[in-house]
Amino acid sequence: MSDLDIQIPSAFDPFAEANAEDSGAGSKEYVHIRVQQRNGRKSLTTVQGLKKDYSYNKILKDLKKEFCCNGTVVQDPELGQVIQLQGDQRKNVSSFLTQAGIVKKDHIKIHGF
Repeated sequence: MSDLDIQIPSAFDPFAEANAEDSGAGSKEYVHIRVQQRNGRKSLTTVQGLKKDYSYNKILKDLKKEFCCNGTVVQDPELGQVIQLQGDQRKNVSSFLTQAGIVKKDHIKIHGF
């Protein structure tokens, strides 16, 4: 056997691609739509992670008018501004945000039971 026939394994990092994607921290921001159970059959839908460029009050006004529910914008110290709506409106809100062109469908995460 000559020296050319022997293959020495080189240092291969299988996680190099994943680390390269993570280097652009915050490059893929998600909009999180959650449902919280209140008392009995009552529930609350929260929308978090919208860009700060948008007017939350205008979006809330359109959501309330479209789905015939009440809602508010809450300032959270960790999460920033969060839209809260009465009832389980997860699917309605996700379809509204994509049709209005506010968020792409692959940037929405729906949480809940």
